[in-house]
Amino acid sequence: MAVLIRAIELGDVGDAVRVAMASMTSPQFEDPENVAAYWAAVERTRGAGGEVFVAVSDGEVVGLCQVMILAHFQRTGGWCGEVETVHVRADQRGRGVGAALLVAAEALARERGCYRIQLTSNLVRPDAHRFYERQGYVPSHQGFKKYLA
Repeated sequence: MAVLIRAIELGDVGDAVRVAMASMTSPQFEDPENVAAYWAAVERTRGAGGEVFVAVSDGEVVGLCQVMILAHFQRTGGWCGEVETVHVRADQRGRGVGAALLVAAEALARERGCYRIQLTSNLVRPDAHRFYERQGYVPSHQGFKKYLA
């Protein structure tokens, strides 16, 4: 299977949201019809040096990931890449799509001068955790979240 990894385009947004929703733990908060809101997030991500990548196979969006570039106070103000929203359509898993998305994310982080790339993964996703470890990611920290009203 040939898969193309590229920067998301406006016409990809609805399909990308639907791919993400299919594997999210809380898809009820998404609205694939509100393309403008998602596109604004893409533009903000790009404005800060990051990108949203899509995986395309046979003309269809089959995966996506967002890479944010963050300035750290530590490491003498070094840069860090943060990977979020990694989703691959269920019928495409195990075919290298997720790995290809991470390769693109890591290349961008290197290009932007990042000393580290990191991600979090929901505790209910042990298969994803094994995948990330196979890609060289180490479960070195425990993450915490607090949702704000």
